Amino acid sequence: MSLDHAPDHIKLAVDLIELLESHDIDPSVAVGALTIALRDFQAKLERIDKEQAKLERIDKEQAKLENTDKKVSGA
Repeated sequence: MSLDHAPDHIKLAVDLIELLESHDIDPSVAVGALTIALRDFQAKLERIDKEQAKLERIDKEQAKLENTDKKVSGA
């Protein structure tokens, strides 16, 4: 079965499994390490999402100010 057209997360999962198995990592150690890695990446995604939401709020406020300026200058 070829992974050429598989989504990136599937390819990465297969690579990680192969890496862990090729190094004879104990499954409980692998699960512990992957759990830590998962939590770390989830926290990173939360920070990215919060920053994106903040930027979107700033963009909306800027657009409101620009619209207000246009109305005032056009009056």
